[in-house]
Amino acid sequence: MQSDTQEPGQSRGIYVTDDVRSYILQRGRDFRVCTSCGGPILLPITVKPPKATDLQVPVGDHTIYISKYQARYVDVIRRDMIPIFFEDF
Repeated sequence: MQSDTQEPGQSRGIYVTDDVRSYILQRGRDFRVCTSCGGPILLPITVKPPKATDLQVPVGDHTIYISKYQARYVDVIRRDMIPIFFEDF
């Protein structure tokens, strides 16, 4: 999925891979790409709430918020940005 909008707060053409899109739609919630010691990480907004300065990428009825600090460097939101939790197995 790609967005072509140039409005403030909207994405600037950031691509979301199909596996990440499925992951978000299966969980039925919004997520945020934020900074971690290992690089960009995708977390539910219940863990890391969005900020007014975040870019927004629509995924179905949900949104991926991207930290303004990560937005400069992120062109693709990939599966390796999702942390592995034991309940995912």
